[in-house]
Amino acid sequence: MTKRYSEDELISKLFSPIAGPEALGLADDAALMAVRDKPLVLTTDMLVAGVHFFAQDPPELIAKKALRVNLSDLAAKGAVPQGFLLSIALPMDWSNDWLESFARGLGEDAQDFAVPLLGGDTSSTSGPVAISITAIGTVETFVARRGARVGDGVYVSGPIGEAALGLWLRENPERLETLPLEARDSLLARYLLPRPRLDLIPLLTGAANAAMDISDGLVGDLAKLTRVSGVSAEVTISDIPLSLAALQLIALKPKLFELALTGGDDYEILFTAGADFSPPKGIWRIGSVTAGSNPPELRDGEGKSVFFKKNSYRHF
Repeated sequence: MTKRYSEDELISKLFSPIAGPEALGLADDAALMAVRDKPLVLTTDMLVAGVHFFAQDPPELIAKKALRVNLSDLAAKGAVPQGFLLSIALPMDWSNDWLESFARGLGEDAQDFAVPLLGGDTSSTSGPVAISITAIGTVETFVARRGARVGDGVYVSGPIGEAALGLWLRENPERLETLPLEARDSLLARYLLPRPRLDLIPLLTGAANAAMDISDGLVGDLAKLTRVSGVSAEVTISDIPLSLAALQLIALKPKLFELALTGGDDYEILFTAGADFSPPKGIWRIGSVTAGSNPPELRDGEGKSVFFKKNSYRHF
């Protein structure tokens, strides 16, 4: 039986190479970071096997997803990532191979996104693997969730529902054969590997009045944004962008349209902007901010109200 890494070994061999100089070689209990008089933005997300990913998923992709969902939160606030902290609770049957692959994937994204590991903690658990990442960014103009104004347009940064449909395919593998190969692969990949929209930071800080990333479903997340802003909204569901792959699956099973709009894991950006905002290519206007305190109203192309049984993903 292969001897597993000790805690000191896994830190020195697997995670120290990912760490930036601020982490002091991961040899201390803290990191030392200079922020050059810019406000800090901090965010954290926990991912648990069986809840946020499948235990049998490739460990390098699990690591990338754990980091990217945090980078997505920073992007939605207009914050440039500066580093992250990692805490991981490993199940009793963990192996060196699994952890090496996890660290490799984490290191690739840390390099690609220029966001070094600053420290963290490791532990064991009698349950499934649990991963918590805290990401730290700096910001010139913070874009709060609270800030939508009556008359704003409501915008999304990309197609909605692909990840939720990819998860549905994972849970219903018999449906894989009915989809074109390219559509199947696209939906499955979107669930496995989200794309944090760090490229939108200049646009958001320059134009958005309110913003958040779409993690729990477009419909539910829009309700959260309008509620804390003290406003409501009207959305035309035919204006919500869907990819060709999503449309192909929905054509086979029309009831999945609701899942696409409420299922979550999109990690696109939902934001509002004033009347003078002219959206560039790749940004879709889906509605308007209105006065009132009611949940956003969804309408079809004929102006009739549309209701869904469940508005968003729920953790509990």
